[in-house]
Amino acid sequence: MNILLIGANGNIGKLTCNILAEQGHSVKAMVRKEEQQEHFQHPNIEAVLGDLEQDFEHVFEGVEAVIFTAGSGGHTGPEKTDAVDYKGAVKSIKHAQTHNVKQFLMVSSLGADTPEKGPEGLQHYLEAKGKADNELMESSLNYTILRPGALTDEDGMGLIYAKKKINERGSIPRADVARTLAACLGNEKMYHQVFELIEGEIPIKTAIEDL
Repeated sequence: MNILLIGANGNIGKLTCNILAEQGHSVKAMVRKEEQQEHFQHPNIEAVLGDLEQDFEHVFEGVEAVIFTAGSGGHTGPEKTDAVDYKGAVKSIKHAQTHNVKQFLMVSSLGADTPEKGPEGLQHYLEAKGKADNELMESSLNYTILRPGALTDEDGMGLIYAKKKINERGSIPRADVARTLAACLGNEKMYHQVFELIEGEIPIKTAIEDL
């Protein structure tokens, strides 16, 4: 499958690109700077230049699926958060519709549906994520929205806890978010699905099949 990964320079993005490339997919890894292209050496990965705050529709040519892992992070100011996490996502959704993309996978955040309940410093970030999620759900695309808990840099064991709504806080390795994205890609059962995920004891494929 020909996949566009937006946010490829981020940790989840890099991990996901490598997993998909090893599985035999052709991956367009969208990055903002030329020096970031050097991170991608796998023959199945083509690093392409695109900026969410500029015109980047050219990267959608020939794409069958889009994975959006871009994020400004909760530490940036409101303007950057709006530009990347909301407006950048909305532009990506519109371009995906124009180019008849089969599936759009979005990495959101646990708490994006209730930003007012989040930590004070993260509320604007969660609100932007939630608004982007709503735009995707209201689009014509086959969407899959993942809302992971707090992200860690552990290797991960491929074991998660995934539900439509998890009424507890938790963390999850970025590597397992990447593995979950790969498991959802091309899986028609995951179309029009929104789910939360944290570290758990259930193998990823089993956990998402049970949603």
